[in-house]
Amino acid sequence: MTVVRAARTVFLALSLFATPVAVGAQSARVPRIGVLSPGFPGPSPLLSSFREGLRELGYIERQSIVIEESFAEGRPERLPTLAAELVRRNVDVILAINTPASQAAKNATKTIPIVFTWVGEPRRLVASLSRPGANITGLTTFTPELGGKRLQLLKEALPGLSRLAVLSNSAYPVARENFREMEAAAPLLGIQLYPLDVRDPDAIPHAFEAAARKRAGALYVIEEAALLAHRPRILDLAARHRLPTASQYREFAEAGGLLSYGPTLVTSRSSNRRSSS
Repeated sequence: MTVVRAARTVFLALSLFATPVAVGAQSARVPRIGVLSPGFPGPSPLLSSFREGLRELGYIERQSIVIEESFAEGRPERLPTLAAELVRRNVDVILAINTPASQAAKNATKTIPIVFTWVGEPRRLVASLSRPGANITGLTTFTPELGGKRLQLLKEALPGLSRLAVLSNSAYPVARENFREMEAAAPLLGIQLYPLDVRDPDAIPHAFEAAARKRAGALYVIEEAALLAHRPRILDLAARHRLPTASQYREFAEAGGLLSYGPTLVTSRSSNRRSSS
């Protein structure tokens, strides 16, 4: 799954549903994309890749397209209010980043097309995976079946590992399912798991203190969009506590984690050229 592919899906939604720009009109209406994110404002590889995908399709921001961003700043309870505000702004299509954002957008409108990305629970959002139906479609990164392989790779990198702290937000069903898959594989590898539930960003430092008390030898982060917003803080605390840290996304390892195994969230033509050179 890539965010560039999400841009293509948004492009299709605009082509099918957006109000067309009137030829020769003095004040032609420029299509508007509403972005609903659980993260923070500022530079974002996800949104940068999305913008690159739009440019490849001929949409130039502030010329032929307007992007209106709404950020929950790590507070998922704000998403319904932000989704309702995007609907009031009468955007032409909504890009929703993660399951709670997509659910909030779906609850807010039955008419504006919604494209979701970085969703771990697509069956909660669509009628079926082959025929999504209604006004919503998108892409998923749900790979809980790789939980055992992730633990195996971590064990190969750290042969003496026997205690692993697992940081996640168990309010998300996808986080719980990922943990269950890891829990099933852990005994076969001689690893004991210690779940660290973080439902509030202020609890992150306390989770590391708990990991220290359990004498964990490493940390695994089940990332979703709300935790992604705090990735630098998590990696900084992991370094302070001398905890090798892994996750499911390549971007996590590139930001300073030990390793990752799973889908790539962000790709671009430039990155594809680098990988093939």
